[in-house]
Amino acid sequence: MTATVFVPRDASSLSLGAEAVAQAIVREAAKRGDDVRVVRNVSRGLFWLEPMVEVATPTGRMAYGPVSPGDVAGLFTTGFLNGGRHPLSLGPTEQIPYLRSQERLTFARVGITDPHSVEDYESHGGWRGLRNALDRGGAEIVEAVTQSGLRGRGGAAFPAGIKWRTVLNTAPGQKYIVCNADEGDSGTFSDRMIMEGDPYVLIEGMAIAAVAVGATQGYIYLRSEYPDAERALEAAIRAAQESGFLGENILGSGKTFRLEVRRGAGAYICGEETSLLESLEGKRGMVRYKPPLPAIQGLFGKPTVINNVITFASVPIILDKGAEHYRDFGMGRSRGTLPIQLTGNIKRGGLVEKAFGITLH
Repeated sequence: MTATVFVPRDASSLSLGAEAVAQAIVREAAKRGDDVRVVRNVSRGLFWLEPMVEVATPTGRMAYGPVSPGDVAGLFTTGFLNGGRHPLSLGPTEQIPYLRSQERLTFARVGITDPHSVEDYESHGGWRGLRNALDRGGAEIVEAVTQSGLRGRGGAAFPAGIKWRTVLNTAPGQKYIVCNADEGDSGTFSDRMIMEGDPYVLIEGMAIAAVAVGATQGYIYLRSEYPDAERALEAAIRAAQESGFLGENILGSGKTFRLEVRRGAGAYICGEETSLLESLEGKRGMVRYKPPLPAIQGLFGKPTVINNVITFASVPIILDKGAEHYRDFGMGRSRGTLPIQLTGNIKRGGLVEKAFGITLH
């Protein structure tokens, strides 16, 4: 019987030695004659436990970490392929307190699926939001996003539904969807985790936005320091096109949406949306005067929806499970969940996704 072992390959895990661990597992399995399939997932955000190796068992995935290449032989000896006990045992992954206490909506699949597999994404609930969107009119989609209470996760917290409605109500013609993936603030990494760990949820969110407002072309403006994210996105875009979720006639709907990655040049100012648009147009990244708003005259002077990675990645669950489901998380004007990035001189640095309303303590 084939044992499935998960070893992360995101930038953080690779920097901590995950590649060497994966190779050590393959060598040790071959030496012992064990039938092992190694799946390269990504970190679940528990960075102090990376590289964290997981094994699929009949009772769920069991976690071990942090694992070094020198630990691998001992793991095999203690039967970790069957969930055996070892000093690095963390128990069932989902029961690790750091994970168990979270509300993961946007990051629901991160660390669970193979980020390069479009089939794996679909088997874990992916594309349902897009399928639902294709059965609705633009105004109905925009209303769902509005009613969900989703606000921009880039920092300004502007209601996403209002921005989308503005673009929807402009005259028919060329419109654009632009994702601000120029994650440049110190200590931030949630955008990178989504792009490396679940790129399809970003693609799906942007495709839903395109269907909603009548856009046919999208761009992901990516921070130049994210080569792993760029490779993951490019591979996911190709796979989505081949599977009919992007490009001409999406899922036989007659809708078209093309998506490309554009790498920034490292200018911090291009994290501001109008500077980003200037850069996308091939100009020097400088802030534009407002008005006009990008929703009316954005990229190349055309109506443009511009949101950040987490905003777009939050959309599929709204179209899948409904505005009320998303709105039930959070409090006041802040609905849904927020990825919180913990970094610096702390014991347990990583990512936490919680509903709005949690205290700093």
